[in-house]
Amino acid sequence: MKTPDTAPTLYHPAAAIVVFKPEDSDTELYLEHYDMDENGCPVNPRPLSVKEAQGLSKALDTRKEAAKAFLKPKGLLPANVLHINPAENGSMVWYTKPQARKLYFTESLGLASQELPLPALVWAADKKRLFVFALAGKGKPRLNTQLFNAPFFNLYHNGNVCMGSVDVRICQSATLEDFTAAWQGYFFGSYFSHLIDGHNPVAGNLISLYQSLAGTDSPFPVEQLIPNNRQLKHLLR
Repeated sequence: MKTPDTAPTLYHPAAAIVVFKPEDSDTELYLEHYDMDENGCPVNPRPLSVKEAQGLSKALDTRKEAAKAFLKPKGLLPANVLHINPAENGSMVWYTKPQARKLYFTESLGLASQELPLPALVWAADKKRLFVFALAGKGKPRLNTQLFNAPFFNLYHNGNVCMGSVDVRICQSATLEDFTAAWQGYFFGSYFSHLIDGHNPVAGNLISLYQSLAGTDSPFPVEQLIPNNRQLKHLLR
C-alpha cells in the first residue's frame, strides 16, 4: 500500500451564509452572514451587505471561465480543423475524410440501418445549428474549394441539418474535440427519415444509391454529388 507523500490539508469553517425565503416565493430572498466560533457553530448573524452579495455573485458566476474554455483544443490543433471562432457563442468549421459510417433510417424509408461509404464532408456548427456539405476530393479543402450537397436525408438546401426531436446540448465549456465529437455523434446517432421540401441532394434517387452501395467495399461515387452554390470561404464567420 502506498502512503501519501504529504498529509492532507484540513479545512475549517470560517463563515456561513444562510438564505431565507417566504413560503410562497422562491425569488424574494434574504441572506444573512454568520461568523463561526471555535467549535464551528454559526454566531453573530447580520444581513449580507451589498458589497458581499456582489462578491458572492461574482464568485458563483462561472460563465466567463466557461467561455474561455469553449472550443479550446486539448493539445495541438487537429489537422482537420479549418476555422474557429472561439467567442462565447462561437462556431467552428472542420472536415472529415471519406469513410464508412453506420447510418440509421426510419422504417418508412424501407432501408435497413447499415454501414455505408461516405464522401469527404465539411461540417460547420455553433452551439445550436449544424450544416453539412460534401467534397468531391479527398484532401484538405481550400478557401475556394467547391462545396457539394451532402448525400443525406433531413437536410435543407443550404446544408442546415434538421435535428428533429434530437435534444442538442453543447456544453458551455466544450473543448474543440468535445464539440466536434458531440455534433458528429448527434448526426450519425439519429435516424434519417425524409427529404425536406423536395430537396434531393444527389443526381438520381438517394435510396437507390444507398441500396447500390450496401454490402460493398466501393467508395462513394462522387460523380453523383450535386454542386452547392457555396465555396468553403462562405462558411467562415
